Amino acid sequence: MSPATSPPVLPMMAALGEMPSGPGWSYELKWDGVRVIAEVDDGVCRLWSRNARDVSGGYPELIGLAQAPGLELPAVLDGEIVTLDESGAPSFGLLQRRMHVRDPRHLAQLINQVPVSVRLFDVLRFAGKSLLEATYDERRGLLDSLDIDDPFWEIPAAYADGEEALDISATTGLEGVVAKRRKSRYLPGKRSSDWIKVKPVLTRDVILCGWHPGEGNRTGMIGSLYCGAYAEPGGELVLIGKVGSGLDFAMLQILGAELADLEIDQPPFDASSIPTPDRRVAHWLDPILVAEVTYSGWAADARLRHPVWRGLRLDIDPESVVR
Repeated sequence: MSPATSPPVLPMMAALGEMPSGPGWSYELKWDGVRVIAEVDDGVCRLWSRNARDVSGGYPELIGLAQAPGLELPAVLDGEIVTLDESGAPSFGLLQRRMHVRDPRHLAQLINQVPVSVRLFDVLRFAGKSLLEATYDERRGLLDSLDIDDPFWEIPAAYADGEEALDISATTGLEGVVAKRRKSRYLPGKRSSDWIKVKPVLTRDVILCGWHPGEGNRTGMIGSLYCGAYAEPGGELVLIGKVGSGLDFAMLQILGAELADLEIDQPPFDASSIPTPDRRVAHWLDPILVAEVTYSGWAADARLRHPVWRGLRLDIDPESVVR
């Protein structure tokens, strides 16, 4: 495969919604990891992130997919890189230790300490033929026929019953279900209601815009983080909440180092709603880092209710984070 500067296709995205029902839908478990498009040809596997970055160098154990005997090349597959905790559930927190590492010596240690695998849930090209216009059922049928399971990659099951899939998701520590319309085509780079993600707990991306100093056992450290999002694509940045829950001391140390070089003099959004004493002590940030939080809904003031930190999302561009 010759060097490429852009992915063969951008991933199709799911819309958040309620669980659909009926024979027109199939249900897959939602994995808590990093979305990738795997491009395989001429004995080479290249992994592309959802924001069109080549991340192959960070996951050397996965590029062996190029030698999987069941693939007819060229092939393009859609999947999710995950790492499992001691209970066997995907851990996004653990995966963050791998997401930004490219140094071969450091990777050699992390491959054993933080092993990764990839769950493959769609096939977009096979034997050189594009399958973007094929239905979900046609693509899924081809995927299920492939004999390519391996310790480093596998094809997870699809279910006919959404509630059964959601129960399995909850009991195995996953973050929900993606319902997929059986007649739907693959829409590269689009977020479509043909795919609906159903989560028992809401999650969303936020832009880190500043931090408030901690108190008590967090004195001298970050106490909470101001979270922003764009009001609309290409619009103004607005405050959508403040998160402090879920931040352990290890993460606070990582963030302290990560944010030190991003401080700016003025808030990157209209901060008039923040009390003056808080504004005086706040540290404002260049809004280029994205994180993921859980939350229980939206308050009347358009702020997140009960946000809880989940982790940095270095694979997501801040411009895509819209309220």
